[in-house]
Amino acid sequence: MKNEKLKDVKLIKPKLKNIKDIQEVVKEYVNEGIILKRDDDEVATNIRSYVVAYDGKKPVGVGALHIFSPFLGEIRSLGVKKNYQGKGIGKEIVNTLLKEAKSLGLKEVLVLTYKKEFFEKLGFVEIPKESIPDKKIWADCIKCKFFPNCNEKHF
Repeated sequence: MKNEKLKDVKLIKPKLKNIKDIQEVVKEYVNEGIILKRDDDEVATNIRSYVVAYDGKKPVGVGALHIFSPFLGEIRSLGVKKNYQGKGIGKEIVNTLLKEAKSLGLKEVLVLTYKKEFFEKLGFVEIPKESIPDKKIWADCIKCKFFPNCNEKHF
């Protein structure tokens, strides 16, 4: 059943009422230190950057496209509930965010991840840590419990 695609999963652009659903999906990853904790106010401020996957009324996946400049964006806060992994939900979220990046005119999209193989399968190529904008390091990375000894891969 793990590789079985789900027909009833739908992606939506969330509204403010969906913040609790976003937090529910990422909670486990935040506790593990895989996704940075973002309080409800920060999620609200950035609500337009998110996409949420629902199986019926149940939130099962989330991702966001954060914009750094007119040319560069980042896919972040990507998570799929563990019992829904391997069903194409994460891939669908990433592809949706990449389409949005393209429609906005972004030339590059980066990802910091512990799931190197997942992003390589989607065509991402690893880049040197030095390529990451300082703005990212000082805005987000510094909040991470693993900073500065990060094992994330950079794409």
